Amino acid sequence: MSAVRKSLCRAGAATLTLQRLGQRAQCCSSRVQPVVAARKPFKEELQAGKRYAWCACGHSKKQPFCDGAHKHMAPGLSPVRFTPEKDGTAWLCGCKHTASAPYCDGTHKQDFVQQAQIPEPQQH
Repeated sequence: MSAVRKSLCRAGAATLTLQRLGQRAQCCSSRVQPVVAARKPFKEELQAGKRYAWCACGHSKKQPFCDGAHKHMAPGLSPVRFTPEKDGTAWLCGCKHTASAPYCDGTHKQDFVQQAQIPEPQQH
């Protein structure tokens, strides 16, 4: 017996998970994946009530915040918009692979992030 569960991946595309005999396989219909912008999180002072847009694609030149680069470099990915409830320091994900966007969850410590090529800033 198999079961199919549909959800949304971070790119907003439909993701299907097929479960058969205890095995799982995932297929995301979007091929757009974020690039690692940094191998460590960004320490940011955030203001309560202010709306921020965290870059989810990794291409922004204003890391960790969005500058609209996803529109050309990673269509299908969108920034994560958030509004902090309190003033304070936050560690925002730089590797773009956190499960708790926009906040760092330690994923940057994994080998695939530490070995990733960091994109060179592009000239306009």
